[in-house]
Parts: sequence; C-alpha cells; structure tokens
Amino acid sequence: MLEDLKDWISEKLTGSGDHPDPNDLPVPKLPADQELHDQRFIVLDLETTGLNPAKDKVIAIGAVTIDRLEIPLVDQFDLILRRPELDISETVLIHGIGPEALTRGHETRDALLRLLYWMNGDPILAFHSAFDRKFLQKALRQQLGYTQTHTWLDVAELMPAFFPNALEGSKRLDNWTEHFGLEIGARHHAAADALATAELTLIAFNEARKQGINTLDELYRKLKYFRHLNTLRRM
Repeated sequence: MLEDLKDWISEKLTGSGDHPDPNDLPVPKLPADQELHDQRFIVLDLETTGLNPAKDKVIAIGAVTIDRLEIPLVDQFDLILRRPELDISETVLIHGIGPEALTRGHETRDALLRLLYWMNGDPILAFHSAFDRKFLQKALRQQLGYTQTHTWLDVAELMPAFFPNALEGSKRLDNWTEHFGLEIGARHHAAADALATAELTLIAFNEARKQGINTLDELYRKLKYFRHLNTLRRM
C-alpha cells in the first residue's frame, strides 16, 4: 500500500511512473518550421546552492509546459533532489530548502532521467537561461554522461525583444511580472518561478504572432537579431 502511494506521488510529480531507459532517451528537437501554436515548450527553473556552476549544485527542479499556447497544469515537473551532503546554509533563506528536504528528496540520477524523458526533447525556455543551462548541462554530464544539445530560449531576452519600451532600469523576473500584473505564488520556488516565466512567455508569443512570427525558427532568428542589436549598442 505504501509503495503504491509512493508510485502515485512520483507519477503526479514527474509525469511518469515508469523508470526511463537511459539508452532510449528522446532526441532534442532543433528549431525549424514548427508552428508556435502546435509546439510544446518546456519552461524550466532551477534552485541551486549558489550562483557558480563550477562549484555549486542543483537542488530542485521546477518546470511547466506550454502546449498549443496554453499552460496545462497537469503537465509539470517539481522535484527536490536528494543531496544531504551539500551545505545549503548560505542559500536556505532564499529558496527555503533545508537539510531535511534534501535528505528526503529524489535520487539525483533518477530525477534527471525522468526530467529528460518528460521533456521529450522539446525546446527549453528559462529566465536568464544561461544560468539554468550551465547548471543542468553540468548535472546531466556528471550524473548520466549526457551531452546532447537542446534548444534553449531566454525569456529575459524574449520580453524586451517584443516589448522594448515596457520597462526602464531593472528588468528582472519580478519587474516583468509586476508590469503585466501577474502574481508569483512563492518567489524562489522553482515551480512557481517556472509558472510565472511561462505566463510571460505566452504574452510574448501573442505579441510575436501579431508581428508575423509564427514558427520556432522565426522566433529563434528574432532573438538572434535582438542579441546582435544589443552588441552593436554596447560598441
């Protein structure tokens, strides 16, 4: 009975009660002519022991999906990793994850396998995606020997690319959510931050379609052009 309950909880948290085969993981999808209104996106947020990917570790993974321009709340990923050996004394007040939670968390290798299987190779969005990308790639490489390259999009670039005059000064996640009147359930909680990021993404996608951008490849090229313009402005 207890094992059945554990399996049920695991399935609700990760989207699958099965143990994925590490030799049969989904292939990452490259940006092409996928229509935005048909594409499934992964919106990811990580909690870590610090800000340095060289020495700090991932301790929680939160993610939701955007599927056909909607956020299906039944399709999400929210796990704390089992890492009782880590010192989280300097960051526990930020993310609220204490030693007891790290002791009761999910085994890291199994959690990462489940994440890859659940993501199904779909494009990944995050706010300041370089941060999450470095941490996730390092964890996947160390735990699984996994080195495949996924398509990443940065929502911190997406928002000013489509709303260049929306904010002045700081343009953090909090600033954008406040600007558009969105509420974050629990700031610095991975799943809540992922949901807020997904809501901002939908706002940007709606504006993109108004501007005639309808495919993933067109969106990717829009962000590349935005980065190029920013580089020119700094010269």
